[in-house]
Amino acid sequence: MESRNLLKRLTVVILSVILFLAMIPVQNVQAEEPNLRLYAKAAVLMDADSGRVLYERCGDEQLAMASTTKIMTLIVTLENADLEDTVTVSSYAASMPEVKLHIREGEQYRLKDLILSLMLESHNDSAVAIAEHVGGSVEQFADKMNQKAVEIGCNHTYFITPNGLDATKGDKFHSTTAKDLATIMSYCITKSPKKEQFLEITRTPSHTFADVKGKRSFGCVNHNAFLSMMSGALTGKTGFTNKAGYCYVGALRRDGKTFVVALLACGWPNHKTYKWSDTRCLMEYGLENYQFRSFDEVEIPTEVFEAIPVDGAKGEKISSRESVSVKLSETAEPAVEKESAIGDTANKNIVQDQTQNNGLLLKESEKFTVTVHKKKELMAPVTAGQNVGYISYHVGNEEWKRVALVAAEEKEAIDFIWCLRQVVLYWAF
Repeated sequence: MESRNLLKRLTVVILSVILFLAMIPVQNVQAEEPNLRLYAKAAVLMDADSGRVLYERCGDEQLAMASTTKIMTLIVTLENADLEDTVTVSSYAASMPEVKLHIREGEQYRLKDLILSLMLESHNDSAVAIAEHVGGSVEQFADKMNQKAVEIGCNHTYFITPNGLDATKGDKFHSTTAKDLATIMSYCITKSPKKEQFLEITRTPSHTFADVKGKRSFGCVNHNAFLSMMSGALTGKTGFTNKAGYCYVGALRRDGKTFVVALLACGWPNHKTYKWSDTRCLMEYGLENYQFRSFDEVEIPTEVFEAIPVDGAKGEKISSRESVSVKLSETAEPAVEKESAIGDTANKNIVQDQTQNNGLLLKESEKFTVTVHKKKELMAPVTAGQNVGYISYHVGNEEWKRVALVAAEEKEAIDFIWCLRQVVLYWAF
């Protein structure tokens, strides 16, 4: 009897557990998530023009990034220094480990030559010499790198060295995320005022140079195999340390689409080629599955153009209530965190430079939706061009563009003279 009761109790418990589990909502299920076979621990495919992440694996995990660091070293240098400067080598710079140019303390070099040494051969000593010249010290240059990272929206990146050698400082370590690394590369090739120089330097096939006194000469060769691997390859940077493993960040532009791939911890020796197969896999996925869709193709709801009632406005009669017609602003609503025209807080994820992004790369199954945020009524006076709301373009839950709604005409406020005139007209007629 006891065994039978025990069996009943167990049956009730099991059924209860099954019922409980069945009631839990399924979360984070993405039916269309591609099943890509990648080696990298963290990987991101990004639309460089909009910053939209098209594919990610552990995209926000902070990891060591080795010499992919040097794309930030380069862009900070291009934006803060004259490449014709003369750089004097310190003993600290000369002491850097391989891979190195073997520059010597006291020698002088043209900054542009060291920049090409940095990017073509990934020389660690050139990186430190550059950092000390541009920033005053490695620490001060790292501050510039971190400042730039925050400025372009990288919140999980921390630079300590200009060459990507593993380092720690307090409870932090030299690191980034695949998403941040892709964001940095996207900035370098699409938004930086020095983007053309960045591409020219990183695409240089080879370079020979000498120190300022002409006593020693050097040759550098570009080791970025991706440049000849795929049609439309733009740029890229490899990296490796024992902690980081093989890393890569690269960009491709084809058929009006610009993709960036960022890979972290993509194998260790002897798997040097993993980064190339992962890069090709992600680039081909982007090319095959995403097409450009313009915001102009989206049908705007009719309610956008419905007139808004205006209280306290001059009209033909005292009893009449005026209204003002509405039109789209000629410029996009600025994508900054502020109080909007109708009181809510603007979305921080909106594309920052919307004038350059009139659309997005979308899958066939994706579409834009338009949400209207518009004032229900206004108080006179109203000026022509006055902000009365905005429309926002979404893909899923993400907002990608805002266009302001403005009053198409002005409405003056009722004053004493207008009231007196209405009284006279009323009694006169």
